[in-house]
Amino acid sequence: QCNLTGWWKNDLGSKMHVYAVDSQGNFSGEYYTAVSSAQKPIKPSPLLGSQHLDEDGQCTFGFTVNWKKFSDSTAVFVGQCFAEDCGEEVLQTSWLLREKVDSLPNNWKATR
Repeated sequence: QCNLTGWWKNDLGSKMHVYAVDSQGNFSGEYYTAVSSAQKPIKPSPLLGSQHLDEDGQCTFGFTVNWKKFSDSTAVFVGQCFAEDCGEEVLQTSWLLREKVDSLPNNWKATR
């Protein structure tokens, strides 16, 4: 079964630390992004998420990262955990980033 608890690293060098997954599939942790367009120095950011606790170990999950320590944006990630034949677990994710904009007419450029 895929266990999200622990450290994960992506191909851009960003890391996340999932503290623990409870019996309902809820978890928290910190995200350490390696990339940012913010003007302030990057700092670890809190994350909150949930995963399906599937028997086959190929669980889906999602989490939100609040970049409040250095930015006014928020990101959401969704993905699935795959347990490879060698026993290694791999996460495949997609994400959306919402930046704060100054007015409703600028809403079109707020989501990446």
